[in-house]
Amino acid sequence: MTRAHRGFTLLELLVVLSIVALATVGVSFAMRDNGATELQREGERLAVLLETARAQSRASGTAVRWRTTEQGFLFEGLPNLKLPERWLTNGTRTSGPSQLWLGPEPIISAQQVWVVNDAVPGRAIRVGTDGVRAFTVESMQ
Repeated sequence: MTRAHRGFTLLELLVVLSIVALATVGVSFAMRDNGATELQREGERLAVLLETARAQSRASGTAVRWRTTEQGFLFEGLPNLKLPERWLTNGTRTSGPSQLWLGPEPIISAQQVWVVNDAVPGRAIRVGTDGVRAFTVESMQ
């Protein structure tokens, strides 16, 4: 006489719970893009844009100035190159100097600016150069 199996075995329940736990971890990592990550991304983007403008300034021999505006920022002195003028995330702005000079000399003065966002109070991203090396990004808390 055979016994009818009813319900699940302990092993089957553990396998299902493990799969659910792995799926939950995967979803939480995918949704982890918080304000601090966006702020870091804004700083890295600004550093790349500043280096692009600096290289173009050296190549063309024209002085380039980066400055903040009400809507974002502006590169002045680049007639042949159109760079972005807005932040990717609302509430992003800079703290510190409102303008940077990017050339045309190969060595510029040491300069830095802090990128902040109203959604992430107390955090700032420093974007700066010593005048010789490229602009770098550093998280400040």
